[in-house]
Amino acid sequence: MSKEIPWDFLKGYGGKSLHDVSYGESFFALIMNKFGKNGIYILDEPEAALSPIRQMSLISRMDDELVKGGSQFIIATHSPILMAYPKSFIYETKENIERVSYEESDNYNITKDFLNNYKKMIHMLTK
Repeated sequence: MSKEIPWDFLKGYGGKSLHDVSYGESFFALIMNKFGKNGIYILDEPEAALSPIRQMSLISRMDDELVKGGSQFIIATHSPILMAYPKSFIYETKENIERVSYEESDNYNITKDFLNNYKKMIHMLTK
């Protein structure tokens, strides 16, 4: 027998039960409704739950209210979209941990090469 979830509780997640939406939409509802000013947020590969457009929405949400409101983020990501946040420091871990620019990062360059030459890359990967 399921219990009805109180509206006050649901309001804190955008008005819908997180069980009634996709994983990505529930994750985004958390970002939109529970993340606030003056917080520190540690995210591990949020792109796993977010479509490319939602990744861009995350950047907008981070910048618009959260970072400008004193929040800080530590994000472990492979997403060139999230890595493009203009105020970020990017660290790559290979033999050592080193700070790199966006355009120097492996994830940016691999994604750029793939998108600019996807037919050739797909042919090489599937032959």
